[in-house]
Amino acid sequence: MIKRVVDFFGAEQYASPRRRLFYLVLVLIVIADFLVSREHAEYLWDSLPGWSAVYGFVSCVLLIFVSKFLGHRVGLMRREDYYD
Repeated sequence: MIKRVVDFFGAEQYASPRRRLFYLVLVLIVIADFLVSREHAEYLWDSLPGWSAVYGFVSCVLLIFVSKFLGHRVGLMRREDYYD
């Protein structure tokens, strides 16, 4: 059972079904977010369906770009043979 799961997530031949599965899960999560009660929302954006998902995605992308900038442009990242 575990071998089949590992093969599904690791093998290239399952790329298309894996992508479809991820899209299906994403759609189900967005649909489920419309069913959540928002009567106790403290801020305006808390009452918007999908706000947490958008905020998390944008934050993740921003974090990746900032870390790439710091590593490559500012000089925090060194070459592989730096200590040789």
